[in-house]
Amino acid sequence: MALNDPTEEINELTGTLNSIQDVLDLDAMRKQIEELEDQAAAPDLWNDQERAQKVTSKLSYLQGEINRIEALGQRLEDLTVLYELADAEDDPDTREEADRELEALKGDIGALEVRTLLSGEYDAREAVVTINSQAGGVDAADWAQMLLRMYMRWAERKGYPTEVYETSYAEEAGIKSATFTVKAPYAYGTLRGEHGTHRLVRISPFDNQGRRQTSFAGVDVVPVVETTDHIDINEDDLRVDVYRSSGPGGQGVNTTDSAVRLTHLPTGIVVSCQNERSQLQNKATAMAVLQSKLLERKRQEEAAALSEIRGEATTSWGTQIRNYVLHPYQIVKDLRTGTEAGNPSAVLDGDLDEFIEAEIRWTRRQESGGES
Repeated sequence: MALNDPTEEINELTGTLNSIQDVLDLDAMRKQIEELEDQAAAPDLWNDQERAQKVTSKLSYLQGEINRIEALGQRLEDLTVLYELADAEDDPDTREEADRELEALKGDIGALEVRTLLSGEYDAREAVVTINSQAGGVDAADWAQMLLRMYMRWAERKGYPTEVYETSYAEEAGIKSATFTVKAPYAYGTLRGEHGTHRLVRISPFDNQGRRQTSFAGVDVVPVVETTDHIDINEDDLRVDVYRSSGPGGQGVNTTDSAVRLTHLPTGIVVSCQNERSQLQNKATAMAVLQSKLLERKRQEEAAALSEIRGEATTSWGTQIRNYVLHPYQIVKDLRTGTEAGNPSAVLDGDLDEFIEAEIRWTRRQESGGES
């Protein structure tokens, strides 16, 4: 029986990788790396820790992207050699190894291709993520904490730094809310499709009769503000509350009233921060998160206005986007893309890439007029 010739598939993948390199502009990336390396070598860099972290984070990201692309090119070259070796020696084991690598390369190059779709105005920004428990009582609070862990594990797998600004613990179990940042380039563009309501169906661990419970939690994703953004906040529009930070079970995180809650009265947006020891630092961080949320609100309003001019229907960001079913069967299904996974445990442990990549492709289709 004649074996399929993989040459055409390898040539197609090589063409896709070349197109990706053109879009990402590797020469410009290398030039940017040189500039960032010069900045990173400056002896006074760490006098401004926030700027230093941004420089080193951006440098690490770009170096990783270059290495990733070059490694894929090398793997394609090695794969051609591996197939030639399998054919020359008529070795089915080597041929099987080459087939597995071909499938792996399809997935890896496809994932990189998704990166070229992140061209929105704020897509290159870091992300601020807020999780809120919704309907479902103590199960919803527990579900919100499960989602927090899921995103933290996803970021950890990627090597993306995170910082939790605020966690509001529920009385019995779980959390009422949490806000954190993902400090990596393109974190917003990557995660913005996670914005919406996530639904969990399972046997409740808090129900002594072992009944099935449906719980809901909301995920809010906004881009981090930068100095070039113009978001004016009138002090008269703010209510500032200061309170003592607390951990699970009411345990004090610190002994001073340093936690800060900001309420933006015109919009009703509430932001809290408790991770810093200083009240002034917490207020500054909370203000930055509030600006991020107002920036995203402005973006959504502009997008809605444009859609209205075009005569397009707009959808609410608060709609349900994904189901996680743990009983009576096991499945995670995205309601927009149709993407499914039969292993919820892996997804809840941060294995989100398949869902995120499908979301990015789906979002791009919606923004380009709904064409496939």
